Amino acid sequence: MLTCSKTYRDIPLGHRQPFHKGRCSRIHGHNWTIKLTFAASELDSNGFVLDFGNLRYLKEWIDQNLDHACAISTSDPHLERMKNWEADGLIQLLVLESASCEGIAQHLFEVFDPMVREHTNGRAWIVSIELEEDTKNSATYAP
Repeated sequence: MLTCSKTYRDIPLGHRQPFHKGRCSRIHGHNWTIKLTFAASELDSNGFVLDFGNLRYLKEWIDQNLDHACAISTSDPHLERMKNWEADGLIQLLVLESASCEGIAQHLFEVFDPMVREHTNGRAWIVSIELEEDTKNSATYAP
């Protein structure tokens, strides 16, 4: 199996861990890096797992859904209040089962893998997603 990777850097995204005992319980932000590792059953006519130039749809999704947004857990006790902020144009929410680095990585896999499979007619897929929270912490999701 051959793989290749694409990295998207400096994505400003806020989040919070509502049940954390420390500062992470507050809304705060990081500059995130998303590293996607792809695989394919066979190479394309150019000898690529996939053509990086054809991944604009992933960058567009990142720009529309993550850039200057705030990831919030479905269990956050202030979720309804934040939905009102969103309705007032004060915040853009990304509501997830878990807004941890690990939870965001898993969510991104669940969004991006079907997109890649669709755009490559099932020839390529995502093997793993590594998500860096600034440059100090990271989580990897690989089903």
